[in-house]
Amino acid sequence: MELLAISLAEPKQVEHDGRRIFTGIYKEPTKGPVKASAFGLEGDVQVDLKNHGGKDKAIYVYTVENYRFWERELEKPPLPFGQFGENFTVSGMPDESVHIGDVFRIGKIVVQVTQPRVPCFKLGIKMGDPSFVNVFLSSGRTGFYFRVLEEGEVRSGNTIVRLQEDEERLNIKDAMLAIVKGPRQQEIIEKALRIEALSQSWRESLEKRRSRP
Repeated sequence: MELLAISLAEPKQVEHDGRRIFTGIYKEPTKGPVKASAFGLEGDVQVDLKNHGGKDKAIYVYTVENYRFWERELEKPPLPFGQFGENFTVSGMPDESVHIGDVFRIGKIVVQVTQPRVPCFKLGIKMGDPSFVNVFLSSGRTGFYFRVLEEGEVRSGNTIVRLQEDEERLNIKDAMLAIVKGPRQQEIIEKALRIEALSQSWRESLEKRRSRP
């Protein structure tokens, strides 16, 4: 597993439904070491703090294997890293093998997986196709968020080492079933709620979706 790229963004104003909005989804790879703190990466911006950023969603991660999938699926040439709004582009960490609660060391930092990424309409703007948001969501290839347990510097090329695997072993792809009506939804919700590392926002959301006897 390897950190291939670190991408950051300044706020950008775009037009949506006849109005101007700000977004931090237009991230671009950066050179040199970057400081990672509890609230994210130095030099990066999260505009919508209700849905992005904060301690539970300090760093968004997407794998290069998903890039290759979308390039084939959308019949596009190689996409630039940061295309999906991620901070870390990584290799060897497919959604099926990363679990909520897993702990990793990357460079000088230690991080923990807290939840999958739930895309918003801004991804559709970035991809030039509003319908892509639902396609992305249903694919199970959503990527995931880290909280930073130990702050420090990271740089592209750092090796990623799994220090701890959560005992529930709820992978990111399966975890997305918690927000989609289906035969496994309640099973996945119950499993996710047992994970201490689960982000507070997802815990609250899943509690509301939980079926009561």
